[in-house]
Amino acid sequence: MKVALFLFAIITNGLAAQLTGKEPIPIISQDREVNIDGSYRSSYETGNGIFAQEQGVLRNAGVKDAETENVQGGFRYTAPDGSPIQVTYTADENGFHAQGDHLPVPPIDDKTPPPIPVAILRSLEYNAAHPEEDEERPAPAARRF
Repeated sequence: MKVALFLFAIITNGLAAQLTGKEPIPIISQDREVNIDGSYRSSYETGNGIFAQEQGVLRNAGVKDAETENVQGGFRYTAPDGSPIQVTYTADENGFHAQGDHLPVPPIDDKTPPPIPVAILRSLEYNAAHPEEDEERPAPAARRF
């Protein structure tokens, strides 16, 4: 549960950091419920289109080394370039798993390599076009102090 709440806090702080205007962004809706059994749900929506929701259930309460929080949620907002970003996720004893159209996906099988990110591809193309920069340079002379 602590991990899920920590991730939720990081995500919401990151979204809040995008606010650069002078006018405060209104909170259109906000809902929070924490139950005695360890379950909870939370959601909010802002006037600039940010939406986040999450719910969690405590599993194996009181069982040493078996107690886990099963969490699922999602958020959406508009990126600075205008593209819509939407992420859904789950977090449980098997880890954190996020899904979104903008996120990289793992290869289908062991023989298919993952796609090369655009920034890395540009770097490789630059290196291929400038082989003279790969040549070793002489080490600087040692200094005496």
